Amino acid sequence: MDLNLLRRGGRKPGHVLRRALKVPVWADLGLRLGAAFGLIGLVVLVHWIDRAGLKDTHDGQISFLDVVYFTMISITTTGFGDIAPVSDRSRLIEAVIVTPIRIAVLFIFVGTAYNFIIKRSWERFRMAQIQKNLTNHIVVLGFGVSGSEAVAELIARGTSPDCIVVIDPSEARLEAASRLGCNVMAGDATRDATLLDVHVDKASAILVSAGRDDTSILITLTARHIAPNIPISTVVRAADNEVLARQAGASTVINPVRFTGLLMAGSAHGTHVADYITDLASIEGRVQLVERQITTAEVGKPLSALSSGRGLRIYRDGQTIGFWEPGAAELQAGDMIVEITPTQA
Repeated sequence: MDLNLLRRGGRKPGHVLRRALKVPVWADLGLRLGAAFGLIGLVVLVHWIDRAGLKDTHDGQISFLDVVYFTMISITTTGFGDIAPVSDRSRLIEAVIVTPIRIAVLFIFVGTAYNFIIKRSWERFRMAQIQKNLTNHIVVLGFGVSGSEAVAELIARGTSPDCIVVIDPSEARLEAASRLGCNVMAGDATRDATLLDVHVDKASAILVSAGRDDTSILITLTARHIAPNIPISTVVRAADNEVLARQAGASTVINPVRFTGLLMAGSAHGTHVADYITDLASIEGRVQLVERQITTAEVGKPLSALSSGRGLRIYRDGQTIGFWEPGAAELQAGDMIVEITPTQA
């Protein structure tokens, strides 16, 4: 694939973060209206049963239509006086039953207005502010099999869903991400505008898994153009595209097909190798791989003397040093290490 042929779209405003609603809008509205009309129906029934205690100054007769009319007027206003309770029983019913229901219906309608006008407007404003001030977040570009597994693992490792932004064109996938508590945005991650809207240049990491190698590479190229210093992990499935992904700017290239092959090959020479590698990769295992910068107290100590776990590798000034090599005999300031640590229960 010729990367020179890949094109990015221009800036298009209007991409907005959102989160899943606990109850869908129409379901919420239906529940509220159903409760209100249910209470009104109850009052109609009470008035109809006690219609003998009502007096109509117009014709002296109380029909079912008069009962419905009187109920609606008494629920929504103080009444016009054309129909009024005259018996002690009717007045007691109005005071003890109808008045509390009138207040309840009023609160339902006021609450509905608040929820659908004020609250939702406030939520849109709040999400716009969150989007405006996004920083040190993790941007997941593509929520397919690999992307969803990555997000689930991040959350299991303690990352707050509030700090994860998922971009995908599929509403079904965004709904699944929303259920996990993530911020989501429907958009094309190959376009500069989409990535600018979620401030990828201020992210702590970018994970790319679009489902197609060419799309993933284009997204990586776009993200690297906007965020030159942010770590980008890209999933590709063809070995030939690993080089292209790195040329596009990926800091880490992950090939699930190759990784599966490595696990299968390892299991052919030992029944427990694949289990242990899977254990290392997941927070659900007994041990996990951790990458971190050494502390001041660890400077000068050998890699084998770490108290937090078993040191495996040192990254120093662009060099990779294994635990068996001479350079591992003394840790230096600024070293990045990879170690195996027990998973916290």
